[in-house]
This record gives sequence, C-alpha cells and structure tokens, in this order.
Amino acid sequence: MAHSTTTTLTQTEQPTLTRRQLLQACLLGGGLAVSGFSLLHWLIGPRLTAQTFIVHAQTYEADLAILIRQGFQELGITPLEIKGKRILLKPNLVEPHQSLAPINTHPLVVRGAVEAFLSMGAASVVVAEGPGHRHDTLLVLEESGLADVLYEDRIPFRDLNTMEGIVRPNLGGQTTMATLTFPRVIQEVDWVVSLAKMKTHHWAGATLSMKNFFGVMPGNYYGWPKNVLHQAGIPQSILDINATLKPHFAIVDGITGMEGDGPIMGNPVQSGVLVMGRNLPAVDATCCRIMGINPNKIEYLRKADQWLGPIHESLIEQRGESWEHVYHPFALVPEIPAHQGIRLT
Repeated sequence: MAHSTTTTLTQTEQPTLTRRQLLQACLLGGGLAVSGFSLLHWLIGPRLTAQTFIVHAQTYEADLAILIRQGFQELGITPLEIKGKRILLKPNLVEPHQSLAPINTHPLVVRGAVEAFLSMGAASVVVAEGPGHRHDTLLVLEESGLADVLYEDRIPFRDLNTMEGIVRPNLGGQTTMATLTFPRVIQEVDWVVSLAKMKTHHWAGATLSMKNFFGVMPGNYYGWPKNVLHQAGIPQSILDINATLKPHFAIVDGITGMEGDGPIMGNPVQSGVLVMGRNLPAVDATCCRIMGINPNKIEYLRKADQWLGPIHESLIEQRGESWEHVYHPFALVPEIPAHQGIRLT
C-alpha cells in the first residue's frame, strides 16, 4: 500500500506543570472531560493538531473544482505534492436514486475533485466504491447520475465489492479481526481520498469521512450490508479500517446533507458547505460541530482522539469559514439511541 510522505499531523509542546497545577488539574478533571478535553492528554502531551478547511457552496452549480483547489492551497497542498500521484476517490454511493440528493455524494462534487486533482498534476484519478446496500454496483452508479459524469470526463470506475482482496494486519486492534481485506486497487494508488456525504446515522450518530470507508471493504468478503463489520462493531470497525488504510485526504459534501433517520431514510438539509482536510478525525469533528453534534459524543471520534487525530476544537486550526459561521443544526430523532445526548450545547 503506497503512502504519501507528507506529515498530516503536527504536535504542540508538552506543558510543564508544578505540583500545585497538577493538583488543580486533577480537581478540575471532571469539567475538562465534560468539555471534551482529555485530562490525560493534557498532562502527558505532546498533542496532535490538524487543519480543516470550510468553504461556502450554496449549490452544486458553483465551480467546485476552484473551491477544492482553494482548499488545497489553504491546507498547504502544492502541485509538487500532487504531481505524478495516482489518486483514488471514494464517494458515498448508497442507493440508486438520482432524485434523492442527500443520500449519495453528488456527482458534481466528484467531478470537482477529479478536475482539482488533475489540474494539480495528478498522473491519474480513479473513482471506486463498494455499496453496502445493493449488490448491483453499476445500477447504483448509473441511477445516481455519477455514471454520466464519469463517462463524459473519461474517468475510470472500479467496483470494490467484487475486486480481489489483499490481506493486511489490522493496525487498529479495536475489533477481534486480526486482519482486514482491502481491494487490490489500494496498493495501485498513492492517495486514497474520502468523498463523503454529511449525514446523521441511526447507528453511528453521524456518518462522514471515516465511516465512508465501510464502502472500501469488498462485499464478496464482508457481505451486504457489510454484515461482518456490523457484527464486529460499527465504531470499532471504523477505527480499524482507518488506522490500517491510513487515508490521505477528505472532502465532505455538505451542500445538501441528510438529517434525521440517516443514512437513507432522513430528510435533505441545505447546509451549503464543503469541508476538507488531511486528517479525517479533525474533518469529521468539524462537520459534527457544523451539524450541531458534539463530536465527543460520537464513539468512534472520541476513541480516535489523540490516536488517529485531534477532535478538540482548540487543536484544530480552522481555515476558510469558521464552523460557527456555517453552524446549521441537523435534526435528530429522540427515539434513536445513537441520537440521544449527542447535541452540541
């Protein structure tokens, strides 16, 4: 599996504490935990930091390639870094309904990402997905409208559900699975990019760039709708996949998202943003705040914090718009256990 040489995280210096400060910190530990800041992480440092970029995009008719290129620039991604790279874009394709905009990553977001990477000198771009709910990947591709875009732009598509697998040691260790089987295309590319959709989720609370990689795992090995991963534990599987795959970048389509009983049965919500970054936990934590969700209440994000990346607001440098400026609370369903107690306050 190829990896970028670019470091995606930075570290801040370890704080020096006096005996009195340590005692005060212990006494205040409950309050720090409530705010989402781990007392242990504060004491032991150094702490992981990251950058995310938010940009307004009110409609899909905006020049999304330009906006994504703007994100590259703000996040320090140069043409020299992209030149000659083989890019895999992983959209979120769930159901074959072009009219249901909040379910699937919009085809024009995929086109914008393709154009942005090619204009930066990428050697190739391939779009790949393994839908969890449908055995017929091509049906989802065609009915979602993405097939037309890829055909017009002459961009190849790979069906990950039926692809031969390659076995990798499970570097996450959150499930009992000793190994994970990825589609072989993963070892044929240099960058793996999550093109996720901004949605609430009836099991995980929120589904964003990290959860999107369930679709990388081949259905021929993991079943439908990736039953092996569900049985192993959704939060745990999300962490294992991301820790092992080590994705390079994320772009979340929040122009039209889904609120309520997502990721399929919810309602469209116009949040009018794209969110992107090198570090996926930081990107997803930022998306959660935009959605009015406390990222510390999403199990896989809480466990990813200071392991796969930062989720605390003070450790994420925000580029472009602030999340407060585009804050748009998504509707939650009180009867759904995963939605209970996750509202950002």
